[in-house]
Amino acid sequence: MPQVKPIKAALIGSGAISGIYLKNLVNNFHVVEMVGCSDIIPERSKARAEEYGIRQMTNEEIFADKEIEIVVNTTYPLAHYDVTKAALQAGKHVYCEKMMGVSLEEGKELVDLAKANNLQYTIAPDTFLGAGWQAARYYIDNGFIGTPITAVGVCIRAYHDTSDTLPERKGFVFSPGGGIPFDMGGYYLHNLIQLLGPIKRVTGFVQTRNPVRKYISPRHPNYGEDYTIDTPNTIVASLEFASGTLANLTITSEASLFTKPQFEVHGTDGVLNLFDPNDFNGEIVLQRRYNEPKHMPLLHGYPDDYRGIGVADMAYAIKNNRRPRAHADLGYHAFEAVHGIWDSCKTGQVYIMKSDCPQPAAIRPGQQYGLAQENILND
Repeated sequence: MPQVKPIKAALIGSGAISGIYLKNLVNNFHVVEMVGCSDIIPERSKARAEEYGIRQMTNEEIFADKEIEIVVNTTYPLAHYDVTKAALQAGKHVYCEKMMGVSLEEGKELVDLAKANNLQYTIAPDTFLGAGWQAARYYIDNGFIGTPITAVGVCIRAYHDTSDTLPERKGFVFSPGGGIPFDMGGYYLHNLIQLLGPIKRVTGFVQTRNPVRKYISPRHPNYGEDYTIDTPNTIVASLEFASGTLANLTITSEASLFTKPQFEVHGTDGVLNLFDPNDFNGEIVLQRRYNEPKHMPLLHGYPDDYRGIGVADMAYAIKNNRRPRAHADLGYHAFEAVHGIWDSCKTGQVYIMKSDCPQPAAIRPGQQYGLAQENILND
């Protein structure tokens, strides 16, 4: 069999998260050939281009280059919609950081645009493709906990602006589309859906606590002035899956400190205690009646931080004419779930999900090492 011919790609948005994407896509995935990168701040794309031996480009150059087939959109959440739409209109397949836009209408428009133009459109996070979460999927699918009954996800963080300078670190979490229900919610929801299938109904409470605040560091140039939190920052929700499984989800950025994330799936025959969905791997503990808790082994490749695996999986999907695992239907379903919970809080009514999404295909078990791990995606 001849060696896999790479698909050319470029990245738009050369900020903090772009580093791990470029590191993996340049060094660890053969199926993708990174051509260049761009940014609204040219100095940033220049630095990334030099770091990874690729071209510094503008968005326009990326869109016009006929050899570039994939755009990796790692821009600020407020820019996701505009950049993705422009890339799709230029005939490019797109992988976008979470979530796909600000409004549900933006997300629906992008999904429809991709389908109308026969383009692949995938959405972060792709941590659910890592070794830990694929092992969890294997154990659930193969009856290790019996029939799933309930699941619990808890993410408690502390996002308080105590910085000394502008711009604030992680400032997007205070902006539309970037609040913690959208930021961290994507990790929890993608994993719940890939483990349990599509969601049928949602309900819950959403808050924007203390929306007007003051810069509190005396060293900050705007010390004492107000700034605005323009996004929900706390969510407590209940979800009903089409399978009948029920889940509770609690996410807030308003605590005084970070606490250990919680993710559990309870079944008729046992419980899986899992780890932070922001990670590709962690402890998997199986508890069954009359047995001591057992640490379960990994069965798949990619146990480390391989952000960009969703791009590689999409590239193989393009080559093999299959559905990518981080398909836009999954991203939109998770996106609608957050908006549905928000809508339920406003109306006092249970929100019935309008979208559906097939449960992403599991990755076959196999523990190839090093660069050979990529073989498990070529299906």
